[in-house]
Amino acid sequence: MVSILKNLLSKKTKGIGIELAPDRVNIAQLRKQSSGFKLTALTTIPIPEGMIQEGQITDPTALAELIQSALSEIKLKVKRIATAIPGREAVTRLIPVPAELDDRELREMVLNQEAGLYLPFPREEADVDYQKLGLFIDEDGIEKVQVLLVATRKEVTDSYISTFQQAGLEIDVLEISSFSLIRTIREQLRQFAPQEAVAIVDVEFESTEISIVVDGVPQFSRTVPIGTHQIQTALSRAMNLPASRNMEVLQGLTIPVSPTDSMNTGKLNAPNPGMSAMMRVLGELADELRRSIDFYLNQGENLEVAQLLLAGPGASIGQLDDFLLNV
Repeated sequence: MVSILKNLLSKKTKGIGIELAPDRVNIAQLRKQSSGFKLTALTTIPIPEGMIQEGQITDPTALAELIQSALSEIKLKVKRIATAIPGREAVTRLIPVPAELDDRELREMVLNQEAGLYLPFPREEADVDYQKLGLFIDEDGIEKVQVLLVATRKEVTDSYISTFQQAGLEIDVLEISSFSLIRTIREQLRQFAPQEAVAIVDVEFESTEISIVVDGVPQFSRTVPIGTHQIQTALSRAMNLPASRNMEVLQGLTIPVSPTDSMNTGKLNAPNPGMSAMMRVLGELADELRRSIDFYLNQGENLEVAQLLLAGPGASIGQLDDFLLNV
């Protein structure tokens, strides 16, 4: 049993990553090379509806069998893996602590005192980890240390551990999905000045994770209940098509940057009710992104968001980046 989010902020890479998404299991194997990493194996298999609901595993035994099946499909023998918990299941906070604390005192303060002040659930029900960041001078001229606090409910952590144990696997790295993404694109993030923020919009199946990052550190995180499933459902209903969890049709579309643009998108000729329905849902997502950015900018002076980066399956929707910037 893991009592904390094991290696939550670790920089170690073991090469095998397994993502448990609401619609599928994704497995990737990487091999380190002198110039970076090479993808040596990749597979994805769909999972039945309801096996993962709102980020929580509802049937660990059945999901474990699917993981085993996916590994067998690519003939991959592995015992230790890396995986991630959805951001919607996590609490992340940047907290200041006195700079004069030694490591033992810092750990005691963060895990046993400060954590309880920021959690929306009892401390004893939480798995908590933290990372000490840099020094700074607060508004009173006192030197302090900035600490990134991360927590999730034990029941969520335990469900992931149990699922992989039943699949015959041991979790080597368990972290938050948004942190994995930040580390994946760290080279791109290094292109920005320390005072410049980047908004990362991870459009997943059931939801979208919005993270505003400065110098590689998440300053603000939020989950919006709009994902590719909601977008495609709106499209299917408007076009009187059967409901589907297959996102291939959606990912092959190109949306207009603004409502006045041409809506010719291959088989969907403008104007059409399907595209209009999609645009309404995407408009809601754009509104939520704008609110998130405004909230961050209102936290202080001289703040700016220099770049918008898209990730997740929804990022393949043509011109989605331009749409979110222009609506």
